[in-house]
Amino acid sequence: MIKVSDTAKQKVVSLMTEEGYDATTDFVRVGVKSGGCSGLSYELKFDKTAADTDKIFEDNEVRIIVDKKSFLYLVGTTLEYSGGLNGKGFVFNNPNAQRTCGCGESFSL
Repeated sequence: MIKVSDTAKQKVVSLMTEEGYDATTDFVRVGVKSGGCSGLSYELKFDKTAADTDKIFEDNEVRIIVDKKSFLYLVGTTLEYSGGLNGKGFVFNNPNAQRTCGCGESFSL
């Protein structure tokens, strides 16, 4: 399961609305792909449909879909949002990551 912090929820709902998505029916697709300075990087985008093989979660009123491959890397992750002058935007707090890069957008196991 993937958790969503209160600040991440507020930002997700705001961005979904701006981009023409409905947070009550559409999804946030979270994934992992090869690349980044630590070997794997996170993907985050909005989606209106889920594939039959996707895992579907809902936390803090945010609907999340994850493909089967990415799910293994993301179990227990919390999606957070950091704003302010030095804010990074969306941040993945992933307990499975053994090493992360300085930008927080890539990791390795």
